[in-house]
Amino acid sequence: MRDSFINALNTQKVTHDWVTSISENLVNVYTPGYRERKFTFKTFLNGSVGDDTLRNVGQGKSSPGTSDENIYLEGSGYFVLRNDKGRIVYTRLGEFKFDGDGVYRSSDGQAVQGYILNDKGEIMNGAKPIDAESFVDTAFDGGAASVPTTNIKLWIDPSNGKYLGKYEEFEFKDDGILYGKADGGKIKTPLYKVAIINFHNPQKLYQVADGQYIETEESGKPVVGRGEVRGGLIELSNVDFDANTAYYQQAQVQLEMANQLIKSHKQLLQNIVAMLE
Repeated sequence: MRDSFINALNTQKVTHDWVTSISENLVNVYTPGYRERKFTFKTFLNGSVGDDTLRNVGQGKSSPGTSDENIYLEGSGYFVLRNDKGRIVYTRLGEFKFDGDGVYRSSDGQAVQGYILNDKGEIMNGAKPIDAESFVDTAFDGGAASVPTTNIKLWIDPSNGKYLGKYEEFEFKDDGILYGKADGGKIKTPLYKVAIINFHNPQKLYQVADGQYIETEESGKPVVGRGEVRGGLIELSNVDFDANTAYYQQAQVQLEMANQLIKSHKQLLQNIVAMLE
């Protein structure tokens, strides 16, 4: 069994890591799309060590976005982004806009993924439509990965300024469907369904950039996400400010105790060395 000096050193190191995790959370309280870091401990007879840091996958509050083109996911899952090289990442931050070519993109230029719909609102898998029930059933077979996604694109006809040449405006509805609207809203046609993907263990997704994640072996394969998509909103951080403030105070007390114990052991060791001289 390790002595109290070694335990104090272990506690000091782990508490420093804990404070770093808490500090990151507090700094990002107002960062849209930020996922709170959760720090836990394993306790042994010979000391304490920190677990892997997990991400809080809970819902963040909604807030007005920077554009009507922004979207907010209320529910479980992630939006899907694809870069120019075909790499897929997942995010909760729906701060998206249509670029000059009509492609729906994230703020860093990645293309938002969706499913092409027919005029009945059915997802098209190649030339064949899939009804909503069949699509959701794919969750039991590893998700919607078997249904190809595509870039969401609303090309604007330069001759009349209309989306896809015939729609005057667009609208995102709660089911994540993007509609083209014409004739003052009397005509409303489903065009795309925003892809929402979830994982059996989303806490084990790996963060590759701020608010962007990739799947891992521990996260499991993608499955169908569930939730409502609301236009004109974005998701704020899901950090619990009061809880993290309390954790920070606890960590400071724990760190002070560990430092004091280390100091006492050093003094005792110095006294013993002095007696031996």
